[in-house]
Amino acid sequence: MLDICLKKKQGNFTVDTAFAVYGSGVTALFGHSGAGKTSVISMIAGLDRPDTGHITVNDHCVFDREKGIDIPPEKRRFAYVFQEGRLFPHLSVRSNLTYGMKRIHPRDRYIEFDQAVELLSIGHLLKRYPANLSGGEKQRVAIGRALLSSPVMLLMDEPLASLDTARKTEVLPFIARLSAEFAVPILYVSHAVDEILYLASTVILLSQGKSIAAGSVEEVLSQSDLRYTGFCTDTCSTRPYS
Repeated sequence: MLDICLKKKQGNFTVDTAFAVYGSGVTALFGHSGAGKTSVISMIAGLDRPDTGHITVNDHCVFDREKGIDIPPEKRRFAYVFQEGRLFPHLSVRSNLTYGMKRIHPRDRYIEFDQAVELLSIGHLLKRYPANLSGGEKQRVAIGRALLSSPVMLLMDEPLASLDTARKTEVLPFIARLSAEFAVPILYVSHAVDEILYLASTVILLSQGKSIAAGSVEEVLSQSDLRYTGFCTDTCSTRPYS
């Protein structure tokens, strides 16, 4: 369960959003560029502090301004996958993958090294270094590194934005398998309709820092008023990459 209520003024822009999501699977934080998606996910991760509000994941509160709760980012056990892989260039793929895993007590791990490697089909890359990986391979390794930290939630901030169509088609199925094979909830930030249709079961629609719609993919993306405002196009009626 994800219970979010956030408000933060950033210059002339204000994030003021609240939503609740129950169950696991992929929840998409969807909206145009500049809607406030990255601001919201950064506050959830603990990289930025809200002015007011609360953040609760699986009944565990990591931030509540009124109660004085503000758990440091490294203790929230949220894994963050950025637009670029941000792999450590001086470490091999194997060492990148195990970097976060080594900091988790064995009793708190819910995925083993070999499981992640097999899931993401990166066994043949283990001895390579990031400089010798394609964009799609880097993102798969970055996802593996995040997953091996056994997070209570996986935050993905437009992880495919820097990839071309071929590489995006390569990586999307692996992200879909994460939600199918593990109970970890995923909050997935994107402004790409095709990614949302392929991955998400729930959508939170942001506009100008506010959540203006929430529900299933079909409910949110089929609303006629959203089509009118340009949030959705005729592609909303189809599921790509199938």
